[in-house]
Parts: sequence; C-alpha cells; structure tokens
Amino acid sequence: MTTTASVPSQAAAPDAEATVRADFWFDPLCPWAWMTSRWMTEVEQHRPVDLHWHVMSLAVLNEGRELPEDYRRLMDEAWGPVRVVTAARLAHGEEVVKPLYDAIGTRLHPGGRREEMREVLAESLAEVGLPAALLEAADTDAHDDELRASHQRAIDLVGDEVGTPVVAIDGVAYFGPVMTPAPKGEDALRLWDGLVLMTQVPGFYELKRTRTQGPVLD
Repeated sequence: MTTTASVPSQAAAPDAEATVRADFWFDPLCPWAWMTSRWMTEVEQHRPVDLHWHVMSLAVLNEGRELPEDYRRLMDEAWGPVRVVTAARLAHGEEVVKPLYDAIGTRLHPGGRREEMREVLAESLAEVGLPAALLEAADTDAHDDELRASHQRAIDLVGDEVGTPVVAIDGVAYFGPVMTPAPKGEDALRLWDGLVLMTQVPGFYELKRTRTQGPVLD
C-alpha cells in the first residue's frame, strides 16, 4: 500500500488591507533605532498601520551595569533627549512625539551633531512649534516616573536582554529589526510583511546574526 505525505497548506500572506496596530519604542540617541524608524515611516505610507511612538531609555536599561567609561558618559548624555520628548508628550499629547523625534534624530544622526545636544534639542523644539521651556526637562527627573513607565511597557513585552528599538505588532513585540541602511520601497514592505507573519507564529522568539556593518545614515 502506498501512502501520500500530507503537504502543509501554504501560509497566507498578510492582508494588505487589514489595519494592524504597531507600537514603536525608541531612544532618540540610538542610531539603530533611528534607521528602523525610517523603515517604519516608509511602511506607514504604504500599509494600513495604526502606528504609535513611545520612548524607552538606554540610560534606564543600563542602570547598575558595569560599562566602559566612554559608554557611561554616553548614557549620562542619553537622559536629556528622552526626557524632553517625554515632557513634550505629557504637555502636548502623543501627536508631538514623532515630529519631535524626527527633528532631533535628523540632527543627531545624519546631521552628526551629537556633541551639540543642547542646541539640537532647542532647535528641534522650535521646529515642531513647541515651547522652548521644555528644554529645561533635560536636566530634571521631574518626568522620570513616566519615562520609566513607558520604558517598562516595552521591557514587559520583550524582556530586559534587549536594546532599542522595540517594535510591537498587535501586541506581539520584538527587539529590532536592526538594519543598515534602512530599506526603502518594495524591500521595506517585504520586510514588514515578513515581520507581520512572524508575529502570527506562536512560540517564535528570535532571529539574530552578527552585525558586520555600522550604521549607514542616508
């Protein structure tokens, strides 16, 4: 008697017309999060995505860890921009988070102005039409409880052995994707569609390979 092996049915591609909720956590100082955010911005233009932007903090993530001196200084510097974005959101609503991130990130990353942090933050607030007084938040812990709560919401989804960015699709979250440079056009959409499919597989946790290239900021 011969038997015929069953063939698994082909997985359905994501429904390009179905709106999904996506949540994106970033630290403004992180160049890898910046590139992933450029990819996500591209995706949002061509896929029905209800996209929400949130802060997380590399400074919070690295609290209590032994770090090289130069990276410790970087983490001390990282408090400023994420505090300013948090203060802006609390005072002016979620809708200011993305444009403020765009303004800060453009200056820090492709602009290469990390050594001019105060000027970058002041210029970015002005570009978005936000009060200059929000710059004062960079030097105070007044909003750190809310900053830590936003950070923790990402960590609760993915665990603490991660970095930035964190992307969640309909509540299923991963660290990353980490990419260089940020894909555009059809490449960007294929990556998105693939990530949506992965979130639909129960028990799928991670993919990883060693990075062989630094950030390509274009």
